Amino acid sequence: MSDSTPTSNPSVPANPTLERLNDQINWYDKKSGTSQSWYKCLKALTMVSAVLIPLASTAEGWRLVSGFLGVVIVLAEGFQQLNQFHINWIAYRTACESLKRERHLFLAQAGPYATVEKPTTLLAERMEGLLAQENDKWVSTQLEAGKKALTAKTP
Repeated sequence: MSDSTPTSNPSVPANPTLERLNDQINWYDKKSGTSQSWYKCLKALTMVSAVLIPLASTAEGWRLVSGFLGVVIVLAEGFQQLNQFHINWIAYRTACESLKRERHLFLAQAGPYATVEKPTTLLAERMEGLLAQENDKWVSTQLEAGKKALTAKTP
């Protein structure tokens, strides 16, 4: 298969570039879904716990439960902050959609792929550029979260 003819079926890559692209799309899609699920579950747990605290604190014999619910809220929020599920969900979804867009343009031989002599080479360069950007954002987010954690501990 020549470099200028993309595969007609993206699930069966004709070359390593498309194989890597499809692997990365699948990875980001899965990680985005996992981060979204964790984020929503932790937020729901926090909200339900917060709603139940006033009820538990007014019921006789349930004061210990209200204390436990407070601990649940702190742990859920701490776990969310530690793992940055909301930020990762958005970042991974954005990366996945950007990669899908590149695949679509490549397969349609549209946009920047319409006139180049070696569209597969251009796809590899653009894909790796997107992946490098996402990696840089992830590192920056992790460093920022670490700084926030350190300043929270400092008196």
